[in-house]
Amino acid sequence: MPSLFRFLTVVAIIVGVVYGTIFALANFVNPKPREMTINVPPDKFLKK
Repeated sequence: MPSLFRFLTVVAIIVGVVYGTIFALANFVNPKPREMTINVPPDKFLKK
């Protein structure tokens, strides 16, 4: 039984670190908005 508790503790710590990292990235990192330009070839508009 002690090895099961040790395993579950390690898994819980890893899950907590991953959750904390995702939370920090979602709340403290702001993406820079920028303009996007996409060139569409004219043959995409022709009906066949």
